[in-house]
Amino acid sequence: MPFNEEKLKNLIKHKFTYGALKSLSFGDIYLLAMQNLYSDFSKSIEKSKNILNITGRVLPVTQDEIEICAELTDGTTIKGKNEIPEVLGEKICNIKRVYISPSNCRVAAGVLEAIKEADAIVIGPGSLYTNVIPNLLVKGVSKAIKESKGFKIYVSNIMTEPGQTYNYSLSDHIKAIKRHIGEGIIDYCIYDTGEITPEYIRRYNMQGSELVEQDIQRAKAEGVKLLKRDLATIDDGCIRHNPNAIAEAIIELVCEDLKFKDKQNDPEYLILNQKLKYKKVNPKKKNKWKGKWKTALLRQQSRNLCSQFSLPFNKKVEGAMEIGEYPLAYGENKNIWFSQHSYTPIYFSVEHYRPYKKQPKTRCYMISI
Repeated sequence: MPFNEEKLKNLIKHKFTYGALKSLSFGDIYLLAMQNLYSDFSKSIEKSKNILNITGRVLPVTQDEIEICAELTDGTTIKGKNEIPEVLGEKICNIKRVYISPSNCRVAAGVLEAIKEADAIVIGPGSLYTNVIPNLLVKGVSKAIKESKGFKIYVSNIMTEPGQTYNYSLSDHIKAIKRHIGEGIIDYCIYDTGEITPEYIRRYNMQGSELVEQDIQRAKAEGVKLLKRDLATIDDGCIRHNPNAIAEAIIELVCEDLKFKDKQNDPEYLILNQKLKYKKVNPKKKNKWKGKWKTALLRQQSRNLCSQFSLPFNKKVEGAMEIGEYPLAYGENKNIWFSQHSYTPIYFSVEHYRPYKKQPKTRCYMISI
């Protein structure tokens, strides 16, 4: 039976909408089953490479059980990755900091070596406070990234996230990472400048999400070099990052660096440059909306519309809490094992591209499941 990547992707992403498995994806259940089967998370990930036809390596950043916690500006402390956006939805305040418990969890074998070997370390995209930053808080990880000679690239989110980054601009995302990790963690930032069908923007606005404001000058003031790219794509009705566009931007960076070092005849440069030429000759067609709005206007209207829905929603929730209605609305899934109190593993995904194996060199980036 031939491998069908698209069908497999849809299966992994499929979320249950009712019953005891409501809000869980097939991917969540698959990972749990593999861990129970092999009793070792790293081994279960390694076995999944053959089952799911995965290229490259996937390394857990730690195999210790950890919990992601957040301290809010009003002094409240939240424990549990899934609890953070829920509690923030009830409050009119922001995240002051996130941390992992225990703070001295051990980095998994092979992670620091992979970072050291990487030509480029790509951070994000993903939920800023519950996916991106927690990866960097594991002992030894941020230090290894700062000492790495590879490019340190942050891929900014396209949309803000309700309960985490409401009203955040591009510079706010960068500042949040630096506030937790310090300087030297980001060299470049890739951000989206593409145009998105207004219909999809409105859907996100109704849920309290908006386009991330591109405050370029403030972002530059953080000492980060900015790369603007058309990153946005629509996948199953959702606004997503185009992985090919991200990969192309990273390859361009590596090629420019090799060219600067006068290594145009280096096998690595030749292979990567050939990939870029192929993409330019065979660009993928994008579905454009006939009545496109100007990007700047669309972003401003997105922020205005989002504000109309999110603030009244917060006030409504606050009122419901005062009269005791809120627990009835949010208490249904409190006891589901995979809900708020589960320990969420964090992963490093490392793809190796070796020139002498007809592949570019190491690219390392972080993901969280």
